[in-house]
Amino acid sequence: MSELFDTEGAIFMAARRDPTGCRVGLFGVPYDGTTSFRPGTRFGPGAIREVSSGLETYCPQLDRDLEDLAFADLGAVAIPFGAPEPVVAAVRRATEAVLDLDLLPLMLGGEHSISSGAVAAVAARHPDLLLVQLDAHADLREEWLGTRHSHACAMRRCLEVLPEGGKLLQIAIRSGTREEFLELRRGDRLVTIGRMAAALLPHRGRPLYLTVDLDWFDPAVMPGTGTPEPGGFHWSDFAVLMEELRHHRLVGADVVELAPHLDPSGVSAVLAAKVVRSLLLLLDSKT
Repeated sequence: MSELFDTEGAIFMAARRDPTGCRVGLFGVPYDGTTSFRPGTRFGPGAIREVSSGLETYCPQLDRDLEDLAFADLGAVAIPFGAPEPVVAAVRRATEAVLDLDLLPLMLGGEHSISSGAVAAVAARHPDLLLVQLDAHADLREEWLGTRHSHACAMRRCLEVLPEGGKLLQIAIRSGTREEFLELRRGDRLVTIGRMAAALLPHRGRPLYLTVDLDWFDPAVMPGTGTPEPGGFHWSDFAVLMEELRHHRLVGADVVELAPHLDPSGVSAVLAAKVVRSLLLLLDSKT
């Protein structure tokens, strides 16, 4: 594992470094090589860890406490500088290593282009994987700015690695090209905010991977992201989703697109850390 992860720096609150006996493996990917507007997401994983100690370990909504969990913070994936393709490959290898330890992966980004590597590794173990996307943007472009692995292509690449029995649900997307929205409206993937729980209900028991692009939240509460989009959502909306996910089999997740220096107040990093806390508690659930 030492050749895959760098353990220097902060650690998420209540985490261990030693994965022995743990159920969840958290790791970061400090990459923003395809950022197309405002860079800085490479600092996201570190910021989430650094502010996490400002939160309580107990979540009253889920009635669970991180101090009762056995989870490891494995550090940062050792990634090359430059093009996204080697980074995505490194993320897949790292996620496979986490799965080989019998841990459920929780990845901290970094930008959204990295998600396809983690999804590919998880989907290889779960042919009927349900991928659920929280995002302001559809991310269905075939390519953007000369690369097929741009963060604007994240879900297109994830669709390519989902097995035939897999499925993608995109929750309350509010931005994209005409072509992307034509595709969303033709299919059965686009879910409105009011139908989140109802759309997920038939999939209880199915392995589920949740990818959270933090620009899903409204810029009023999440200004620290590279591509803010007005008209977004608040913690109460996320809490509704968490209530439904309590009844699901969450087998992996990622939280991406925090650019902490764009929010001098630090509130965006705190919100991101609270999202991570909820996902840790759900991943460790025996539901």
